[in-house]
Amino acid sequence: MTMRIDAFLRESPMFAVSRAALSFEALSARVLAVDDLSFLEGLVLAALFFEAPRPIKPSQLSATFATSRGNISHCVSRLEAKGMLQRRIDPDDARAFQLTLKPQGRRSALRVIGALDALQRSFEKQVGKPALRAMLATLARLHEMHAAG
Repeated sequence: MTMRIDAFLRESPMFAVSRAALSFEALSARVLAVDDLSFLEGLVLAALFFEAPRPIKPSQLSATFATSRGNISHCVSRLEAKGMLQRRIDPDDARAFQLTLKPQGRRSALRVIGALDALQRSFEKQVGKPALRAMLATLARLHEMHAAG
């Protein structure tokens, strides 16, 4: 039995993006389960890995991932408790922290990067690179519209 709202939902970009985000969240949870990581935790580990040996500040992660400093703070605390990263007081600004990977975090970061790369290749194979590029461009335009107004 179809609901009256079904026709609206088929035409709704907001519903399509929301549904895709939920599906991706479930997919990333399965892929990152081996290290018991959330998607954001995996991204933080990957960012620290790619930026090494340069230490990163939580405020940089917040800006890069377009999330609140509170979300990054909770994420960093969880990763620190898991022994994956360490935070040190920034020698140039005692009010700020610098983040670096510990050996366990480096190993997990490599697994995360491999898993996310495999997902990307799978998406490219199933949907095609041109379609993915077009989708990313459309999502970026929608984000810019929202951010501007």
